[in-house]
Amino acid sequence: MRKMDPKMMPAKKGSLGRVLKLLFKYYPVLMPITIVCILFSATVSSIPALFIQKVIAVIEQYVESGNWAEASKEIIPMILLLVSLYVISIVLITVQTQLMAYITQGFLCKLRRAMFDGMQDLPISYFDQNSHGDIMSRYTNDIDTLRQLVSQSLPALLQSGVIVLTVLSIMIYFCGWLTLLVLLGVLGMFFVSKKIGGGSAKYFIKNQKTTGVAEGFIQEMMNSQKVIKVFNREEKCGEEFDAINDQLFRDGYKANSYANMLGPIIMNMGNVLYVLVALVGGLLLVLDVPNFSLSMQALSISIVIPFLNMTKQFTGNVNQVSQQINAIAMGMAGANRVFSLMDEKPEADEGYVTLVNAIIGEDGSITESSVPTGKWAWKHPHGDGTLTYTELKGDVRMVDVDFSYDGEKTVLKNVSVYAEPGQKVAFVGATGAGKTTITNLINRFYDIADGKIRYDGININKIRKSDLRRSLGIVLQETNLFTGTVMENIRYGRLEATDEECMEAARLAGADDFIRRLPDGYQTQLSNNGANLSQGQRQLVAIARAAVANPPVMILDEATSSIDTRTEAIVQRGMDKLMEGRTVFVIAHRLSTVMNSDVIMVLDHGEIIERGNHEKLIAEKGTYYQLYTGAFELE
Repeated sequence: MRKMDPKMMPAKKGSLGRVLKLLFKYYPVLMPITIVCILFSATVSSIPALFIQKVIAVIEQYVESGNWAEASKEIIPMILLLVSLYVISIVLITVQTQLMAYITQGFLCKLRRAMFDGMQDLPISYFDQNSHGDIMSRYTNDIDTLRQLVSQSLPALLQSGVIVLTVLSIMIYFCGWLTLLVLLGVLGMFFVSKKIGGGSAKYFIKNQKTTGVAEGFIQEMMNSQKVIKVFNREEKCGEEFDAINDQLFRDGYKANSYANMLGPIIMNMGNVLYVLVALVGGLLLVLDVPNFSLSMQALSISIVIPFLNMTKQFTGNVNQVSQQINAIAMGMAGANRVFSLMDEKPEADEGYVTLVNAIIGEDGSITESSVPTGKWAWKHPHGDGTLTYTELKGDVRMVDVDFSYDGEKTVLKNVSVYAEPGQKVAFVGATGAGKTTITNLINRFYDIADGKIRYDGININKIRKSDLRRSLGIVLQETNLFTGTVMENIRYGRLEATDEECMEAARLAGADDFIRRLPDGYQTQLSNNGANLSQGQRQLVAIARAAVANPPVMILDEATSSIDTRTEAIVQRGMDKLMEGRTVFVIAHRLSTVMNSDVIMVLDHGEIIERGNHEKLIAEKGTYYQLYTGAFELE
């Protein structure tokens, strides 16, 4: 089982601190360099006011004497210094944008990988309880909001914050009275930002969740088009989509209306503040009010003019900060959903018994082999440091098992199943009787509430899940084929299998004949879950995939339900060969496929009500007999 990178598991879920911590963990050198570039360029953009003040002061000094030659000697070096700083700033901005692009895409790449690795370790119950479309939305929409957060919002917020602090320091240095006026105006801006921004953040979070719901619904509709059209439910589906889409509209409208409202309000408040600073500055000059500043300079036109520019710059960056707060709120809404997937508890696995290649002597002795031998054994470490090996035979026993999916409704009650190596055990019963649940428990897709399940005498809770599942083959009613060739889909059962072994598995399953008639034979490309094959052909490929895995235990869950009667006869012959020497669990509605089973178990509401072979159950004339004779039908 993959383990999630520990670097991806700090701090509180969805917090901005967690995003920053991950960025610095993955880029401990590039992040500080990027920040230095941002700080320098932001500082350089803040200091023109100092130069303007100096230039105006020099002009005032020499305006009466008219000695412009002396004035130019002081002004030109200042201009050259300012130009040099701007050139350096441009270089650093270029470096920063390139680094930020690399960091952002690398971070998202690592984040997607961590999400996918974590998702691989989640229990089956998670996917049963969550819409697949909603999960996909976390990889697309939510990751994209994080991209905007990292590449745009955080750098812009840092840059604007530095400019605000730098300009504020210069303003305090020049004139305390005008600085106080600006701060009062900015307090009003922050009050407005908090009121409007709070509403925006709330609806951005709701918008992200509703987007996930919409994607889940759309995916479900795409997968169900045939059913929708057969039952003429297009109008009903349209109504359901309209309800979700309208909710998405309302959440998006409210979020963006708040966000779009904030910018113009703050900008106009800045314009009003600019006019007030000009008026108050002019009054202070006319009334000759003593200046209150750190510079100890008298208030003059050389201070008021650059102060106006600083006011514009200050309020503009305050506006920028307020806008980035909205973008960060949106980004954190996506981060919450991304991190919630990453923070889901992985499938528990306390198993320590592993499956190893084995050499089995004539006397029954077992030794571990470092190369494939075709024989397998359970490697069982004990508390005293000793090791024992048990041959993998496929002896599966369930004893007094109770199970519930939700902890409330009991699905299996006191179920006991004994499957000796090489036996074929069949489960018969109505839908919901508990047949598939039994096989889910053998795979440990779910863990039992009470009772015991032993595999070759070993409690399956002690067996590592990946090794347990490697010893099992399964063919489900619903086939899952992957994008790739037919050969690659068969080899999925055992990646090291040769082409000849894959073709032999296909012959065993009865799939070789139709595969060779495909346009490119075994190299025919499949896509969209094998849409270019019939349902029966897809099932045959799935059976071949299980055959090439060559496991000692096979689970066939309605494996031939999608195959016509003629094809079923072909498949059944191959299945009989496949089942030779293996323990097989069969779930089937067609009783013809289970008649030759060693044991047939009839389930009803989670309990085994009859068990025995075909002849025994027919003689008892119970439920199985009535099903076989047609008195009852499975539902």
